[in-house]
Amino acid sequence: MKNIVKSLLAVTLITGFASCTDEQDLKFLDNAAEFKILSPVSGEGVVLNPETPTNPGLSMTWEEMDYGTPTEVTYTIQVDKSGDDFDSPIDLVSTTNNYVTVTSDALNGASSAAGLTPFTQGGLEIRVRSTVGTTGSEEKFSDVITYLVTPYSTDLPKLAVPGNHQGWNPPTAPRIASSAFGETDYEGYIWLDGGFKFVAPDPAGNFNWGNTDYGDDGSFSGVLAESGESDITATAGYYRVRANTSTLLYTIEPTTWGIVGAATPGGWDNSTALTYNSSTKKWEGAISLSAGEFKFRANNAWSINLGGDPDEDGSMNYDGPNLSVAAAGTYNVVLDLSNPRQYAYSVTLQ
Repeated sequence: MKNIVKSLLAVTLITGFASCTDEQDLKFLDNAAEFKILSPVSGEGVVLNPETPTNPGLSMTWEEMDYGTPTEVTYTIQVDKSGDDFDSPIDLVSTTNNYVTVTSDALNGASSAAGLTPFTQGGLEIRVRSTVGTTGSEEKFSDVITYLVTPYSTDLPKLAVPGNHQGWNPPTAPRIASSAFGETDYEGYIWLDGGFKFVAPDPAGNFNWGNTDYGDDGSFSGVLAESGESDITATAGYYRVRANTSTLLYTIEPTTWGIVGAATPGGWDNSTALTYNSSTKKWEGAISLSAGEFKFRANNAWSINLGGDPDEDGSMNYDGPNLSVAAAGTYNVVLDLSNPRQYAYSVTLQ
């Protein structure tokens, strides 16, 4: 009799264990896809454009999640890079509707945060998370779709320029920038004093030793070498620094800056010198100006000069249109070349 009871107990325990296991499995499967995304479908995508940031980048609809009681449901769109299995999901937007439109700018930011490469199509996995109540309880998830996104970047690619001028520390080194994404014609203005090199960023955008770096090829004739053993050298001064990582050529040109034009004491023939401020990294001067036009130029010559910004890209243009002041007076004149390819100026009446 005891053996029969034991057998029945064992069968009951095994059956109960199996039932629990089945319930857990079913619950896991239910949580993985409690409701469905209706649109878009996997494989659809978008090419984002920086010129239309408010255009729709993603329009979604999904089934409503039924919790069995009349309660308000909050839906959160979550995204992650394809293959990352939502190990660090990004919350894109929340709503109480079962539809949403996300702007191109917002989708681009999320795509970049997820690790997609600018101007290259990449997969973005998307799911909808539903919750109820103010505490966000009863978490449920939709199925997952893959949305093909080609993001953009408005940041210019850069190289760090570590060297004797700043303690050979790439993370804090000044930068030079290319003219556009995908271009390799880097330029910037830097105070140099001794040896230096160029360091490229790693895939995450960090500048450190161990990344690709460039030095002189040993001929000291303006030729770069990847992982070059020779430092590039410069005597103390302020330089226009250019490097091309495709042609493997570089130039460093010493510059001193001034203001020139009908509004200046020297007219259009002689620059009025500005003084470099090592603390602000700007060229500055208190100058008596007349009402009229002016420009900035280097080395009291016209080979390097900066004027207005007709293309409205946020930077003064080489050989750009003349600038002007409307009234005579003493002005605090500032030329800021510290941000590569984002050159700016100000003239403030004192």
